[in-house]
Amino acid sequence: MPRDFYETLGVKRGASEDDIKKAYRKLARQYHPDRNPGDKQAEARFKEVQEAYDILSDRTKRDQYDRFGFVGPTSGFGGGGPGGKGPGGFSFQGMEGMDAAEAADIFRRFFGGGVGGMDEFFAGQGRQTGRRTRRAAPEEVESEVTIPFQTAALGGTVGIQVDGRRIDVKVPAGIQEGQSLRLGGQGPDGADLRLKIHVAPHPYFRRDGDDLLLEVPISVAEAALGAKVEVPTLDGEKLTVRVPPGTSSGSRLRLRGKGVKGGHQYLEFKIIVPAAEDEASRKLIEEFAKLHPQNPRKGAPWG
Repeated sequence: MPRDFYETLGVKRGASEDDIKKAYRKLARQYHPDRNPGDKQAEARFKEVQEAYDILSDRTKRDQYDRFGFVGPTSGFGGGGPGGKGPGGFSFQGMEGMDAAEAADIFRRFFGGGVGGMDEFFAGQGRQTGRRTRRAAPEEVESEVTIPFQTAALGGTVGIQVDGRRIDVKVPAGIQEGQSLRLGGQGPDGADLRLKIHVAPHPYFRRDGDDLLLEVPISVAEAALGAKVEVPTLDGEKLTVRVPPGTSSGSRLRLRGKGVKGGHQYLEFKIIVPAAEDEASRKLIEEFAKLHPQNPRKGAPWG
């Protein structure tokens, strides 16, 4: 049975263009396939809403619809609903989906070829009420958003404001700087929204692909003798790791699987050397150097 487009959008026949647009936006967001994956009823409802808006948002189409009534496909000729008058006074309906040639051909089959002006009439009627063309989809809208480092690495949800409304965007784990997310039908006027992602820096973690880097300061004694130190992970866990004796600045220790999406976290050690400001400290360091002579620049590219 034909559908009433005003009823589909939930507005009165005298509704303003703004009321029609507001009703369409609300229903398009509610039934959009991206928000209802796999829901055939929602998909069908979305198509009905889009079809109704295509007609009622166009002044010419709306005037024609208000004049002739239902636009949905029906079948047959004659009474039972609104239609138009053909050549010779015959009435017709249900030809909204046909072009002029198709309509004229059917007319000939029923009534023969003796009615004058038939082709010209259907050509004119086709221009007026013929096959409906869907309103061109709004162009894709681009926007940018900066998200926390941890959300980019581990995934999560961020809220953004679009056209005066809040949208919660699901961010997949592992998204990187410069990548984009496509939000179907979430832009102004139902346009698709392409969201370019920027990632805020972290206070102490750095990212290399799916790996994380953490600089860990250690003392001279910890580097020389070895030690146990506590380090953080991105998910908030604290781990105790062992610094091997004789660790040099720049040495790395891997924490398997503690990076992004199965990547690793690397601890990069940095030795903090105190100044020997008193005589006793200087003598101890000199004695240590005599016991463990070394040339740290041996093998350097300029050596």
